[in-house]
Amino acid sequence: MKNSPPGLRLPQAAQLSAAMPRAQTGETPCAACQVRHLAVCSALEDDELRLLDDIIKFVDLGAGDALFDEGEPAANVYNLTSGTIKLYKLLPDGRRQITGFLFAGDFLGLAASEDYIYSAEAVTAVSLCRLSRVDLDRLMEQTPQLERRLLGMARYELAEAQDQILLLGRKTAKERIASFILMLSERAVRRGETGNPVSIPMSRNDIGDYLGLTTETVSRTLTRLRSGGAIIMESDRKVTLVERETLQDIAEGF
Repeated sequence: MKNSPPGLRLPQAAQLSAAMPRAQTGETPCAACQVRHLAVCSALEDDELRLLDDIIKFVDLGAGDALFDEGEPAANVYNLTSGTIKLYKLLPDGRRQITGFLFAGDFLGLAASEDYIYSAEAVTAVSLCRLSRVDLDRLMEQTPQLERRLLGMARYELAEAQDQILLLGRKTAKERIASFILMLSERAVRRGETGNPVSIPMSRNDIGDYLGLTTETVSRTLTRLRSGGAIIMESDRKVTLVERETLQDIAEGF
């Protein structure tokens, strides 16, 4: 097997899985994808999907595996088809700021420069479609609607980044946690999953590094929300929203 491209350091088992086709029926892998309606390839017609099928590769990662690191050559882009990925940047002193969590249907790896501007790591076991930047550019020339779809996704990411600035700059710890829980619920509904109870696949340390809080503050704030009757902690990874309106009021500062 050829060596993995820059930005992809997979265990041998994952490399073998990445090389195996997913669809064994008459449908092409892209046409059979369960998150196609959420992904960037939703802009393509069925006959155009065959252009994509010819150039994509499938990648599987285990929880904790790195997809790529900040500063590595941005040779590939990815579409996440299952699982959760975290994006983060490291400060010179080793502190970490998680800039986002990605879920099925999300797109990542597109960079304005030649190198990745953040690191990406699997929170859970994940599956992705990999496409080289060269092939993406060629495909966009053939299918202009794909470029428009990418632009639309970029606009959405910009709006999310503005919300994150507000979250970190003005909100209290309680407001941040309430906003985070509601965001996970809304993202789940958008993927066609249940928004209540809410699945929380990331650790409290990850939540803290995303919200600019210590792990202890995250745990203490969740306990306060539970004691106040707004949520029920089913487990460390699942929360039931008992009083959604109360959570919304908290998130908005009321």
